[in-house]
Order: sequence, then structure tokens, then C-alpha cells
Amino acid sequence: MRTRKSNPSKKSQKPQKKGFNHQSSDNEQGLIRLNKFIAHSGLASRRKADELIKAGFITVNGKKITELGYKIRPTDEVRFKGRKLTGERPVYIVMNKPKDVITTVYDPQGRRTVIDLLGGKIKERIYPVGRLDRNTTGVLLLTNDGEITRKLTHPSSKVPKVYIATLNRPFTKKDLQRLVDGVELEDGEEAFADAVTYVSPDDRTKIAVEIHSGKYHIVRRLLEAIGYKVVRLDRIKFSFLDKKDLPRGQWRFLTPKEIGYLKMIAGQQPVSLKEKAKKH
Repeated sequence: MRTRKSNPSKKSQKPQKKGFNHQSSDNEQGLIRLNKFIAHSGLASRRKADELIKAGFITVNGKKITELGYKIRPTDEVRFKGRKLTGERPVYIVMNKPKDVITTVYDPQGRRTVIDLLGGKIKERIYPVGRLDRNTTGVLLLTNDGEITRKLTHPSSKVPKVYIATLNRPFTKKDLQRLVDGVELEDGEEAFADAVTYVSPDDRTKIAVEIHSGKYHIVRRLLEAIGYKVVRLDRIKFSFLDKKDLPRGQWRFLTPKEIGYLKMIAGQQPVSLKEKAKKH
């Protein structure tokens, strides 16, 4: 296995923040009216919630909101006189995402989404934590816990993800080191993998890649930058979560122990993968 060593001469570049598009549909963004969120929290009825909003008792992400009809995202933090409100019971789900499924709450083109795979069995408005592109399979966390989502998707959290990449040709030993040293992407930015190893010594077209970057299509882009085409990509770990005993397209609730561990590591840098990736 090749693992990345710290190099003070190379400074990681911070990913640029994408602006929030208020023109997107409410369903696509998972937006909900503030008064409805307050009503779901049990604090007050919708009508009473409007009165609290107008009176200036409600803040969203630290900003006082007095606008009626204001809509919030699932990850926003809502407080009443300083007390944090929770709109619904917290739900935590791990899914083994299949191919050709969109990692979003709603798709305007009518394609099947990860929410559709839940079969309407979850009443709460949950959403995926991060994204897997349409052709990437594997471990996906879904929740309505905005705080957990913010912490796990923030660049500073450095949550490790492990992927199994099947390539169009054998991967060379030289390129194992090249990936962890860092390569230049098509946009001019440098990126690197935290660790790379062969899944099997008998098949060098399949490698395990550990990475903490949240850049879009990062694994595919890294490999394409050094001349490989990804035939299949499967995420086998997201932090400590894996897809053991979870068939493709199936999902389950996290256990209380897993939820506790998830909350404990949220916002912190989990321990990197130390074991050699096994064939999945």
C-alpha cells in the first residue's frame, strides 16, 4: 500500500464554495417553510410560529428572521431565544446505492433517486450526506440531522472514504506512489489520495483508494489525470460505515451505537484506514 506522507511544502488548496441557487425548486433543495419547521419541532402551531417570527424570536444560522414565508435548508440551524429547535425526530440510514440512481432528494428529469429507494417508508424529510455520482455505487449516509451533515461534509472534517476502482488497464506500481504524491487535475488544481493499494495481487486492474477530499468526481478525475479510465467505482466505506450484509439497493437504520459513534466523530478527523482493503 502507498500512503501519503505529510509535506509542509505542499499546501492543500481550499475548495471554492458554490453559491446557493435560490431559483432551484424547493423539492430539489429540500427546502421547508420556517413556520412548518417550527410547528414540527413542537414549539408552536404554524400560526403561532408566524407570530414568533414577526416578533424576532427566531434565528436561522445566527441571523434573526422576521420574514413570513421564509424557507430553510435541512442543514440550517434554527433557534428560539437561543434554544436549538429540531424539526423532526432524527433519522440515520446507511444505504448501498446501486448504479443509475441519482443522489438527491428530487430529480427534475424524473430519474430514480436514492429517496425513491426508501419506498415511502420514511415520513421524515431526510437527505443524502454528500454525493455519489449516477454511475458510482456503494455506501451512502442519509439523515435529517443538519448539524451532523454540516460537520461531515465540511472540508475540515477530513472524513475518509474508501473506493474500489476497476480500471481499463493494469495499474502500475509507479502510479500507486504518484497518486499519493499528488497530481494536477484538468482544472489546474492539485489533488491526491491518502492511500492506494491493489485489491488483489493477481488483478492489478482493481485498486482501493482512500481519500478525504470532497471534490466533485474526485476519484475518477485523479485516475483520468494519469491516463486511466474508471470502468466501475464502488464506495466501500464512508468514515466507519460500510455495506456489510447490505445488498445493492437496500438500506437499514443505524444502530444506537453507530449513531453515538457518528456524533462523536462528527467534525473531527477519524482514524485513517489501516487495514488493507479487501475485495467486495
